[in-house]
Amino acid sequence: MKMGICLFLCASILLVLITGCSFANLPSDNKSRDNKSIDNKSIDNSSTNTPKKIDSDFVARNTEFAFKIFKQLNEEDKDKNIFISPISISTALSMTYQGAEGSTREAMAKALGYSNIDIDILNENYKTLLQRLSKIDKKIKLDMANSIWIREGEYIKEDFLSVNKEFFHALIKELDFSKDDAADIINNWISDATNKKITEMIEPPIAPDTLMYLINAIYFKGEWAKKFDKENTYSADFHAENGSTQNIMMMTLNGEIEYGRGDDFQAVRLPYGNGDTAMYCILPEAGTPINDFIETLNIEKWNNIKSTIQKQEDVILNMPRFKMEYGIKHLKDSLSALGMEEAFSDKANFSGIRNGVYIHEVLHKAIIEVNEEGSEAAGATVVEMRVTSAVEPIIFSADRPFVFIIADDKTGTILFIGKAYCF
Repeated sequence: MKMGICLFLCASILLVLITGCSFANLPSDNKSRDNKSIDNKSIDNSSTNTPKKIDSDFVARNTEFAFKIFKQLNEEDKDKNIFISPISISTALSMTYQGAEGSTREAMAKALGYSNIDIDILNENYKTLLQRLSKIDKKIKLDMANSIWIREGEYIKEDFLSVNKEFFHALIKELDFSKDDAADIINNWISDATNKKITEMIEPPIAPDTLMYLINAIYFKGEWAKKFDKENTYSADFHAENGSTQNIMMMTLNGEIEYGRGDDFQAVRLPYGNGDTAMYCILPEAGTPINDFIETLNIEKWNNIKSTIQKQEDVILNMPRFKMEYGIKHLKDSLSALGMEEAFSDKANFSGIRNGVYIHEVLHKAIIEVNEEGSEAAGATVVEMRVTSAVEPIIFSADRPFVFIIADDKTGTILFIGKAYCF
């Protein structure tokens, strides 16, 4: 018997799963801090310092974070489309995490799911993940780029920069943030890294207390292993939960399809390229509100969904052709709700970067287009770090009575001592 299914919980699942890296070049019209450039050996999988396999525990932690941040954002946007790249968010924050200390590190670890994991193991796994994903499939384009932009002349600890260059392959740039084109230079880098899909993340002018931006950008383009026939695409109704009906273009695919079913869902797996990368589309059981279903998502539910999927013949798949754009989304509240509140306050301890800095905001934007040929998606995450009031200039103003001493510090002898009472 044929099975007819129309699936719509798919956009957000795509970038939960597919991420990769191919490191983009930065513009040369600004100063580089990358004096000790990283050669190819630093990301070679054969290096004895890099694990041959990605730790399954590391993958599980990132997957759990993906669903946590997705569900938190859904709490804020229950009646809106949502599309994010959780690996972009976690990568940008993991770069920042390298400089966190004390309770701030503990709070970030809790939010990201990195509690009780050694940071060296974490970094080695990121290094391996980024290197492997860049080679996952020659038939798809999967790029990731990381960069750190520092206000020109400001001090940042070299250890922090070195670890981000080695493990995240971040390109380090100094830039005069006071110039009119400073935001444009950074935005152009993001645009280049996302194939011009995301263009204006940084809004000018840059605040005078902004110290640094840590940025991740991701771009994906893949053709379906089994394409939809454009001739079969037809006009159909999409029934939103608010009672409205929208006219959409519905793509259709018949025949052997990877299909699964559980107590409260149907799902299909739509592979790209050689099949290692795929979009999973999940349709809640009729009568189950989409937001209620999303609340049930976690790593166990995700593994259960995947375990039900197998190739089945005589399936009819109907799926909308669509474009979706989400953001620019401010993630401060969502990340604070996950336990990261201290990192956004003047109590933040990022002494591994330098004293007196905190995360001012985390920005995220993602877009996707799905059609008969395949999918194209991009995401970008910007972590903006500012200086706290604690690092404002210290003022010594002798405008009231004071003591003054002239001393020979070599011998410890006080030569003169006095009190200025009035003039």
